[in-house]
Amino acid sequence: MSEKILVLSKHSDTATILLNRPKVHNCLSIELSDMLIDAIQQVKKSTDIKFVVIKGAGGTFCAGDDITEMLKWGDDEHGNSTQGANGVMRRVRIYQDMANSLEDLDKITICAVDGVAVGGGLEITMACDFVIATERSIWGMPEVDSGLTPGWGGTTRMSRYIGKRRTKEVNIIGALMPAKRAVDWNLWNRVVPNDKLEQEVEALLELLHLKNQQACRQLKYIINRGCETDLYTAQGFEMLSGGLSAAVNGFWQVQDADQGVGVLDFKKKGELWKKRRALAKNFWVD
Repeated sequence: MSEKILVLSKHSDTATILLNRPKVHNCLSIELSDMLIDAIQQVKKSTDIKFVVIKGAGGTFCAGDDITEMLKWGDDEHGNSTQGANGVMRRVRIYQDMANSLEDLDKITICAVDGVAVGGGLEITMACDFVIATERSIWGMPEVDSGLTPGWGGTTRMSRYIGKRRTKEVNIIGALMPAKRAVDWNLWNRVVPNDKLEQEVEALLELLHLKNQQACRQLKYIINRGCETDLYTAQGFEMLSGGLSAAVNGFWQVQDADQGVGVLDFKKKGELWKKRRALAKNFWVD
């Protein structure tokens, strides 16, 4: 096993992010969190990667943020404890940006959960598209018993998945729940026998590889955006996605559209562009 605390590997069009601090249940130190941010950005920039699998080393997924380091969250870049609550808020915003970037990737993301997925580890799963867990896995938000509250999904994304009442139960009580309950509550997708996790992830990847990848990207985008808005706005996303689907499948021409002529005419400052601008630029400006 590599000594790196995060291992980003690529095979064909699939990237794997391995959290590798198994002795502490892969909890997210500041260093590991920064490496995870960098890994997500590397994946984001890639046009070759279509799928991302996130997993933990040593039979465990992730025990969340490293609470032993939280006193350092208020430090400045020189290690001086001068930032206080503002420094904590700055780091929380960094982690929120990380989760938002993970959720917004134009790739399909899969969390392979084994063992512990609590706190920030659970928040990672909620930012991914699919979550497959072993029967022995447990999950929860135990921050309350350390006098803390979640910062990057434990109340916000969770309530969107399982509702306000159950989110209060998870966060205020702080119990560690069985994996099956996460599936029953629509937080995760599937629970598999302890020795079948890798096999199930590979089976899902095999299925996803056969899909129209552009359609998958569009579906992910409109579902994520649609869930955060009203019905009619969400239907607008669906309508525009339908038009884009038609266009990329060859039905792109619309008789009264420019079909690229407007852009080309602008580039050469042609007569069409000149006429349009001459009529428009001073219209109703008095």
